[in-house]
Amino acid sequence: MKKTLAILLVLVTVFALVACGGDKGGDKGGGGGGGGESSGLIKVGIVNLEPSESGYREANVKDMAKVFTPENGYEAKFSNVPTLDAQINATRGFINDGVKYLLISAAEAAGWDAVLKEAQEAGVTVFLFDRMIDVDPGLYKAAVVSDMANQGDTAVKWLKEQKFDEYNIIHIQGQVGSAAQIGRTNALQKEIDAGTMNLVSRGTGGDSWSADEAKKIVEAAISSGLDFNIIYAENDGMAEGAMKALDENGITYGADGDVKILGFDCNKFALRYVMEGKWNYDGQCSPFQADVIDGFIKTLEGGGTPSIPADKKVISEEKGFDHLGIGAIKVTQAVIDQYGLGD
Repeated sequence: MKKTLAILLVLVTVFALVACGGDKGGDKGGGGGGGGESSGLIKVGIVNLEPSESGYREANVKDMAKVFTPENGYEAKFSNVPTLDAQINATRGFINDGVKYLLISAAEAAGWDAVLKEAQEAGVTVFLFDRMIDVDPGLYKAAVVSDMANQGDTAVKWLKEQKFDEYNIIHIQGQVGSAAQIGRTNALQKEIDAGTMNLVSRGTGGDSWSADEAKKIVEAAISSGLDFNIIYAENDGMAEGAMKALDENGITYGADGDVKILGFDCNKFALRYVMEGKWNYDGQCSPFQADVIDGFIKTLEGGGTPSIPADKKVISEEKGFDHLGIGAIKVTQAVIDQYGLGD
């Protein structure tokens, strides 16, 4: 009997040792947030919107995927989802997976306080990109974003420099309340309020910045007999929708036409329209933020201090492009190759 008990004790001990050591190297994703380097790679979680949102977003998603690779020293996980709830769930999942860095382009500006506090408590460093979030700046390291107000200022400055005889404008807004809509609208609204430009009609492409909705806005203005000579559309897709309405009603546009067309984002199709003289102007919104964040992370990993402004905003340099190079950069094929998004 004693011999049997001794054998059983030995077997139990061996089983316990095997069980305790059997998960070596396994990543259950449950704790140890902020470590992120068990594989020798820097663990990063990237929360973004769906690439189908726009040509801009497709380029932004591709830019992140191009930079945050194993070859560049990263173990990156990506979540491209369209809603706040889905993004927050993905963020929590990345924190539980033990990422060292979180990169976030938010579907909505509000609602992030709790999860970013969780990230901070787990030792995870957060970078924002593309869009700001309404939280205490102490919850993120830096925000690499566009200056939407500057985009509007640049476009309206270009308009004024053309010295048109009159400025009768159809204004097609994007998602009302979004940073892009506010920035691209405000500069134009100042001129309207000052009486230097006349608002003929205003409408929105809605949350999806819809080209079809933009087309309807222009069709309604035409059917109402409104007199206009400028279409100021807050993204390229809506500008193209407006162009289709002009085509169907036999109204000329572009460099030699009766109506001048402005868009934003610098999709390749839009820049080709500008180069061909079908549109007059396109404003840049740069989606290329990954290299900047990569530089910050590599500096931190090397024990250095990244050069980040006091307000934590790192603004992407952006330009305006036009057909003739009057007040903006003239569009050539080389410009399209360098700055154009999509196909």
